[in-house]
Amino acid sequence: MVHPHYPIRTDRLALRPITSADADAMLEYKSDPDVVRYVPYDVLDRDGVERRIGSAWGRSVFDAPGDAVCLGVEETATGRLVGDVVLFWHSEKDRSGEVGYIFHPGVRGRGYAGEAVAALLDLGFGGLGLHRIVARINELNEASARVVERLGFRREARTVESIWFKGGWATMLEYALLEQEWVPRSQIPPAR
Repeated sequence: MVHPHYPIRTDRLALRPITSADADAMLEYKSDPDVVRYVPYDVLDRDGVERRIGSAWGRSVFDAPGDAVCLGVEETATGRLVGDVVLFWHSEKDRSGEVGYIFHPGVRGRGYAGEAVAALLDLGFGGLGLHRIVARINELNEASARVVERLGFRREARTVESIWFKGGWATMLEYALLEQEWVPRSQIPPAR
């Protein structure tokens, strides 16, 4: 079992468990079709956000492989929830995991996604002892690909029309990073 100490702080952000008090802030961006375009759920209403907070999105500890921890990303200067991130623990034997993230459109271009994912990588490689962490990104989501590339992920695969996604075939890019390739947060170049 891994029970991270919260909040996980970065220079400008605090990653912390998601609570029912976050429903309104999450609804702001999870009800926007452009924001949820590349995530595995459609536009959510308040009931949908609350249901997910009460189940998967409310999970903040790792008990066993297969678990995922979802964390709210709070802007330290304002205390405002600006997004959320997820770290999946896929396998204990293979020491593998995966990251995902979604942010409010009002904070685009500030480098928050990279800063928050870097904190997840610290948790995955350090706290969980993972060997390999992947990010699976729709090829059309160029901004998301830039986030993981800046963090040092290597593109390993492009699977053409490999999944049926929201009414059409999607080409997916798979990025990966190994524990020995991970550069500590303090050494990551800022977003441009």
